[in-house]
Amino acid sequence: MKSTLKYAFLAAGLLAGKLAGAQATKAPAYPLITHTPYFSIWSNTDELNESTTNHWTGKHQSMLGLIKVDGETYRFMGQQPVSYRTLVPSGEEHPHSVKYTESDPGKGWEETNFNDKAWKTGTAPFGDDPQQAKTVWNGHDLWIRRTFTFTKTNINKLILRLRHDDEADVYLNGEKINHSDGANGDLQPIVLSKSDIDKLKDGENVLAMHCVNTGGGAWLDAGFAEEVKPVDYEGLKDAKQTSVVVTATRTIYKFTAGKTDLELTFTSPLLMDNLSLMSRPVSYITYKVKANDGKTHNVQVYLGASADLARNKPTQEVVASKSISNGLSILKTGTKEQPLLKKRGDDVRIDWGYFYVAAPVAEKATQYVTTDNQAVGSFAGNVKTGPITQGTSVFLNTIIPFGKVGAAPVEKFVELGYDELYSVQYFGKNLRPWWNLSGNKTMVGQLQQAAADYKTTIAKCRAFDTKIYNEAAAAGGTEYAKLCAIAYRQAIAAHSLERSPQGELLFLSKENFSNGSINTVDITYPSAPLFLVYNPELLKGMMNGIFYYSESGKFAKPWAAHDLGTYPQANGQTYGEDMPVEESGNMILATAAVAKAEGNALYAKKHWKTLTTWVNFLVKDGLDPANQLCTDDFAGHLARNANLSLKAINGIGAYAQMAETLGDKATAAKYRAIAKEYVSKWMKMADAGDHYSLVFEKPDTWSQKYNLVWDKMLKLNLFPQSVYDREIKYYLTKQEKYGLPLDSRKTYTKSDWIMWTGSLTSNTNEFKALVDPIYKYAIETPTRVPLSDWHETTNGRQVGFQARSVVGGYWMKVLEKKWDKKK
Repeated sequence: MKSTLKYAFLAAGLLAGKLAGAQATKAPAYPLITHTPYFSIWSNTDELNESTTNHWTGKHQSMLGLIKVDGETYRFMGQQPVSYRTLVPSGEEHPHSVKYTESDPGKGWEETNFNDKAWKTGTAPFGDDPQQAKTVWNGHDLWIRRTFTFTKTNINKLILRLRHDDEADVYLNGEKINHSDGANGDLQPIVLSKSDIDKLKDGENVLAMHCVNTGGGAWLDAGFAEEVKPVDYEGLKDAKQTSVVVTATRTIYKFTAGKTDLELTFTSPLLMDNLSLMSRPVSYITYKVKANDGKTHNVQVYLGASADLARNKPTQEVVASKSISNGLSILKTGTKEQPLLKKRGDDVRIDWGYFYVAAPVAEKATQYVTTDNQAVGSFAGNVKTGPITQGTSVFLNTIIPFGKVGAAPVEKFVELGYDELYSVQYFGKNLRPWWNLSGNKTMVGQLQQAAADYKTTIAKCRAFDTKIYNEAAAAGGTEYAKLCAIAYRQAIAAHSLERSPQGELLFLSKENFSNGSINTVDITYPSAPLFLVYNPELLKGMMNGIFYYSESGKFAKPWAAHDLGTYPQANGQTYGEDMPVEESGNMILATAAVAKAEGNALYAKKHWKTLTTWVNFLVKDGLDPANQLCTDDFAGHLARNANLSLKAINGIGAYAQMAETLGDKATAAKYRAIAKEYVSKWMKMADAGDHYSLVFEKPDTWSQKYNLVWDKMLKLNLFPQSVYDREIKYYLTKQEKYGLPLDSRKTYTKSDWIMWTGSLTSNTNEFKALVDPIYKYAIETPTRVPLSDWHETTNGRQVGFQARSVVGGYWMKVLEKKWDKKK
């Protein structure tokens, strides 16, 4: 028996090793530290030492990695911190007067000699939020002309700092220098070309902008800056990266640094079967060093981290400290101001709480604090540094001695942690993060526990990574499995975990790079499959707040709310417009999916009165929806939306199914009959010959019918197989290089919906034909940001959105396979 077990473990180990090699080796951006919407650090280049590490929003949150081998220093992570010098301030930096109009000015409005005297005069920035904007604008179109004086100088890199909501065109002295789709939510640095620098004149210049507000928030602001060239240190070399592998919980790099090899692993243990571990905001960085020439070498490893990890803007003053506690050497930093939960919005980083770097005392690490420009020199260039404790230029430095290293690998680790103190505000009450619900735990204690658990946690993560890959590969093939590996941490880290004052679990999403809403229902809906597979309690945590919002009377409308506010303030919906059919259908279908996953309808029973109100609204208004937004709100309003109608029909059918499960056969029969009747009407209204239309009775239109998938997943059996077959056959004729367009209006797509559309077929080859181009997009896109779910199918470029939780929808095929096994 022992011999059999021995070989079984050997086989399992060989399989795990084989699968580790089969994991993703390319991604649009690489997750390094991933916990919450605030504690989330990425590398946006294939080589870790090719660029500065960033927050998912794209703002620099610099981490530096250096290794010294026999006195020779090699950089393996990051670049020296980037700084900017303002050339032409934005309105946010310095409010200024501009000319503007909301009426089409005709041709030539962007030219320097255009007569704008009839335009209004206003103060930038422009937006729909009176608390932030200097001139309130919430219309559809806005044209702005700004005249500024510039003194010509040598410019290292010209940066356009642009905040737009939604799409914007920017002109300098009559020539277009940028077009941006979607919305961002903060001043984004956009590197301009050398030819754009030449467009700047010595003297008077004209900056002209046009912004289109397609729905939701509105904003327009811009300025120019120079990216200052960083100081180079003589003798500093780059380590050679030899590989990178992305698994569900880890990103593993390998380097050659002179006569040593370094394996560098970032582990964020987001294991959904252990909420205490998943919510603990501590990641590990593991260093494994060995000689590659058969000799021994003296080795030191350096980790530097900018105080930018603990502030929203680099102008905010921070404080820093060093301590020894519970067997750990610890560096800590945070803003001096500590504006707890004060800032809300999309492109916003945390500026309260504290960031920690900790190393076991047994590793004999040296820790100290410098200014940004002293960081590299303090290790690589032997630059003398004076101790600092506060300021706007603060860098945390950790040096780990490895001593004499030979052919046997030497492994050491450090921990990075973040204490938010309070993570969200929920209907006026500040809530602590899940790991500290009682308020009697400390971040130092969490770091100490994480250090004690290091080996067991790493082992759990390795096993889980293999499980994730195995299950995805079995469901959809290797490319699909690699996509899931890329998407896993992103999907979870766009949430935070709390408990409501009513005692319910809350798993609150941030609508990243869309509008910053908290707990958006049409973000919950597409992300649901991942959580249905691995922990349905987390899906309920996305729904509990929405149910409470209605059942408390705070949201009194007969449909579901769109959101609970703007992250991190969940005090009530802030999106400017309801999505009645969309969100009601989403909530009913998600509740039915929970019932399917748990094998009972107890959660539905708890909220039956609310569900009944919503389903009756769908019966009344869902079959042929009026002009309204759906989850694809970036495409604008649409009446008679056939795919939105599908959601309503399946929602009615799902309600009937839950009634059946609860033993209410009369209600089940009533609503199933309505759903079946609506199916017949839908098939006639949407009939376009060889496909079904985007808009009822417009046969020259088409769209992905991703909402149909729940008829199949929940076994509602409302729609005949012919509907599925006709749509799939038609989709395969509309494929572009990087995927199936969303519908006939544009060539862009949503990758989460393609995963659902692909799951409409049970044919493996058809599924791969629809899904494999998304993997191609992920590894070839020129837009290097955390996986965007909204991209152009013709060239693979991001249209908008990034780092969103909706990539949890990629697990629809895994969910289908899991539920099919339950038969």
